[in-house]
Amino acid sequence: MRYLVILKAQQPDGPPPAELMAAIEALGVEATNAGVLLDVGGLAPSAAGARVELSGGRLNVVDGPFAEAKEMISYAVYQVRSKDEVVEWASRFMKVHRDNWPGWEGDSVISKVFGPEDFAPQQ
Repeated sequence: MRYLVILKAQQPDGPPPAELMAAIEALGVEATNAGVLLDVGGLAPSAAGARVELSGGRLNVVDGPFAEAKEMISYAVYQVRSKDEVVEWASRFMKVHRDNWPGWEGDSVISKVFGPEDFAPQQ
């Protein structure tokens, strides 16, 4: 099963501590070596994006920035055996932030990614 994890956060002023970046890298290497981390990336602030909405049969495009308490700042795609397993990886990622950047707050949104097996006819 594949899962998309999107990290939303309010970051303290200043750059992330070097210890945090080293811990993130180590966790990423561990997840890659375990064969569960498929892709990661940072996301630009919402000012660089847009939102496409469909309401009442009409499309509406709204350019960022969006007034949100937390910005989406990164994503990761995992291939794991269960939701519990991806929750464990996301929790470890959050703990790395807690332990290495005082004042940092955020949340990880975990969504299952449908694959071809989810659309196969039932027998």
